[in-house]
Parts: sequence; C-alpha cells; structure tokens
Amino acid sequence: MSANLATVAYIAATILFILSLGGLSNPETSRRGNSYGILGMAIAVLATVFGPRVTAAGIPWIVGALVVGGSVGLYAARKVRMTQMPELVAAMHSLVGLAACLVGFASYVDTSIVFTGAEKTIHEVEIFLGILIGAVTFSGSVIAFGKLSGKIGGKPLLLPARHWLNLAGLIAVIWFGVQFVQAHDVSAGMLPLILMTVIALLFGVHMVMAIGGADMPVVVSMLNSYSGWAAAATGFMLSNDLLIVTGALVGSSGAILSYIMCRAMNRNFISVIAGGFGTSEGAAPAAAGAQPAGEVTAISAVETAELLRDAKNVVIVPGYGMAVAQAQHTVFEITKLLREKGVNVRFGIHPVAGRMPGHMNVLLAEAKVPYDIVFEMDELNEDFPDTDVSMVIGANDIVNPAAEDDPTSPIAGMPVLQVWKAKTSIVMKRSMASGYAGVDNPLFYKENNRMLFGDAKKMLDEVLTALKG
Repeated sequence: MSANLATVAYIAATILFILSLGGLSNPETSRRGNSYGILGMAIAVLATVFGPRVTAAGIPWIVGALVVGGSVGLYAARKVRMTQMPELVAAMHSLVGLAACLVGFASYVDTSIVFTGAEKTIHEVEIFLGILIGAVTFSGSVIAFGKLSGKIGGKPLLLPARHWLNLAGLIAVIWFGVQFVQAHDVSAGMLPLILMTVIALLFGVHMVMAIGGADMPVVVSMLNSYSGWAAAATGFMLSNDLLIVTGALVGSSGAILSYIMCRAMNRNFISVIAGGFGTSEGAAPAAAGAQPAGEVTAISAVETAELLRDAKNVVIVPGYGMAVAQAQHTVFEITKLLREKGVNVRFGIHPVAGRMPGHMNVLLAEAKVPYDIVFEMDELNEDFPDTDVSMVIGANDIVNPAAEDDPTSPIAGMPVLQVWKAKTSIVMKRSMASGYAGVDNPLFYKENNRMLFGDAKKMLDEVLTALKG
C-alpha cells in the first residue's frame, strides 16, 4: 500500500471515529456508533499493517499479535458479565498505559533513526511525556481494577502530607526530565527515564488509592481520558497521525465526561483527585445515635405487586444492586406487564449510577427496555410529586435526601433523584448497609417509604409472579 493510500485510509478512519463518538452520545444511535467504530478500527489496522512503514518480515509478528489480542477480546466479550464491565474497562485502560510506556522505551533505544538538534529535543520530550502519562495510567488503572472488582477495599487511603508527597514527586519528575533531555547518549538518559517511570507508577497508585468508592465512576472516566492522551503521546513517538487524532478524541471526550459527572455530583475535578470521599462498599451504618430517627417499614413482594398494580405512574431507579443480581431482565418483564395494564412506567438514571459512566443504560438496553422510557435525573425530578410509586432497585447514594437536607453530610449538595416525593417509595436492598459512599440514608425511615429486603432478582421474580396472578 502506498503512502498516499494509507493517508486516505487514515482520514476515513478518523471520520468514522468521529461519527462513532456522535452515535454513542445517544442510546438510540449507539449500535450504529459502535459499527462506525469497528469499521474505522478495521480500516486503521489494515492501513497500518499493509502500509509503507511495515516490512514483509514484520507482518507475521503483527498477525500473531492480532490473533492473540483478538482471542483475548473474544473470550472477554463472551465470558465477562455486565457487572464486571467497569473493572474490564479499567483493565483495558491499563493496557493502553503499558503500551505507551513500552513504545516510549523502544523509541528511545531505537538507533535506526537519528535525530539531531531541535528534532532530538522534541522527540525526547515526546518520549518522556508519553512514558509519564502511560505509567500513571497503567498503575492507576490497575488499582482501579482492584477496587472495582473488590480485590482492594473502596475506602480511601489518605497518607499523611499526601499533597506534599505529590508535589515532591512532581518536582522530581521535572528534574529528571531536564536531566533526560540534557543526556548526551542513551545510556546516560536511561537512568533518569527509569527513575521518572518509577515515580509515575507510584503516583498512579497513590492517586487512585486516595479516591473513595463513591468517586469511582469519575475515576473510570478520568482514566479513560488519560489512556487517550497516552495513545496520543504514542502517536507522536511513532509519527502516526491517526493515533494522535484518535488519542486526542478519546482524551478530550473522557475529560468532558469527567467534568459532566463531577458536576452531577456537585464536586470539582481537583477534589476528586485529592480523594477522601467514600468508604468501602457495603459499609455498615454509623452508630445508632448517629442514624436518622424513625423506624423502617418492611414490605413483601405481594404487597409491592399490589402497589404497582394500582398505580398510574411508576418510576424505577436502577442501581448497582440490580446489576449484581442480574435482575434487569425481570425488571423489563415487570415493566412490560405494567405497561400492558396501562401503567405509565419510566426509568430514572443518575449520571453516576453504577460503577462506570452509562452502566445502567447499558444494562437496560441489554434487557430490551425501550429507550423512550429511560430518562436522565433532570428530566424526572419535577415529576416525582405526581408519581404513585417510585421503586429503587439496589441504589443508595443517588437517592439520599441527606444530599439536600443535611449540610454536614459528605454528599451535601450532590444532585439526587427525589424519589421520596412520590406517594410511596419502595427501596430494594439486601440489608440496611449503607451505599458505596458509606453514608446513612434517611430515605429508609420516611413514613411513605417501604423496604423490600432480599436478593433483587429473587424478590422481583416474586413481584412478577404476583402481578401475573
């Protein structure tokens, strides 16, 4: 393939990637967006493999790598459950960061192309920044994978003087960067490059360990942005225009999404990075004296079915508990049955519901829930006073009235779904444990609230049976 043809293919792939991002912005066009992305990536890979920069001797190695990587991807697509998608995404981000580091070191020791003067300085700065971003992305994503999969606790690890440690690390990185650029040969520059990489890896670990469980959806989005910038840096090192553009698209879209999610939590990005918000998942409520006053009113599946049957307007708020129980298909069956009986059923989605951006939307789409009855938080909050039943399935922090009523609460000011304003709210939980943020929820004790305890899938199956009966 000629260089001109490869350039045309890269332009076509870039256009398809942009169309893919546009399609993914709306659930109704997401499938088409995925198709554009797949086609764009196929064109990009083929144009690179058969392009002028790959020799015939290198093709077997590339094909072998494609077979191995494709097999791993196919296995993951078939075996990984939807509840495991957040940690899978974090793992994929770590691989992008690792690739940026490996490409950076390979580019530095490559003697086939010799740079001199300003070109040498620019190339070395590209290598240094690429490895720096890649190392932070790699180690941070590994820790995020551990937290999301439950292998590492969600409680933030706050070291004494942690901000001073970060500042000291930044100064050291700048110092090693100067030493690296001023090095006269590869052997002299390798030591500061390795030392910087170690600091960057430690910073990635420290940064994500300090972030609490409630902020993990923002962390996933943030690491997505980092992986994009790491890919763009790799593109600069390899002089690959498509990789630069693609990385910039991913990096900028991830940054915008992180901003949107921070705004949805009424937090700024710096406070998320600073950490300290949220405790371990499923933390027990605070001491009895600190709990909200009132008594919990339990409800059975049969009584829940009666309330739903008699309702005219129902809002369902899904959370991570629904994902863990794999209850989305039963939720769809209940929704379908209620709509056939003339009940207006809608779903309310909080921007940070679940463990990653769009987690609940993906689950509902998988269960064939119609897109036109799935609404964002801002679209539904005004309708709760006219709602007969609001049903919360495995969500906690995103429906916590303390965010509005208690200025001392850790989630004070965070926009939430106002489910307690419905005539009756039903909260489905396994126990009275607090949510991912480790914050007590006064909703449980309100007079119009009912608690349906048990596994979400099992209880919803009983609700469905009662509705059919």
